[in-house]
Amino acid sequence: MEFPQESVKVPRAAFAFCRYTVMVLLWAAFLLRFRELVPAVVVILALSALLGIRRAPLVALYTHTVHRLWPSAEEQVDRCGLRFAHILGTLLGVVCVALLYAVGGRVGWGAVFVFAVLKTISAAGLCPASKLYSCMAGGQCCAFLKGR
Repeated sequence: MEFPQESVKVPRAAFAFCRYTVMVLLWAAFLLRFRELVPAVVVILALSALLGIRRAPLVALYTHTVHRLWPSAEEQVDRCGLRFAHILGTLLGVVCVALLYAVGGRVGWGAVFVFAVLKTISAAGLCPASKLYSCMAGGQCCAFLKGR
């Protein structure tokens, strides 16, 4: 199975704004027990997966506002890897929303906590889902995932 890789350039600050905003929204949802923020994160991640990183809602918002006033350097990112990461994030978010609204309590908020921790790791630039995609696409690691 082939995994395509395609690099695109996005403003570094816009990409950071996207990562940090999603992380802050999840921590705010968890700490304030404001469950309506979790579906908002799911929508942001789903739109990011559908539209691609350049037109992702938070990247586009930053690019068309703040970036015009204070441009930042461009960052090379893997378009397919980020789409994969956004899809996985969307799926994890849907599970969190389902647990919050169906079960609630400790189980639902526990799932949101795990989601917030994963998004914090991702915001720090260590995106596990994107790295997994790169690993599968590049073949330099995780050979067992490619069936070798």
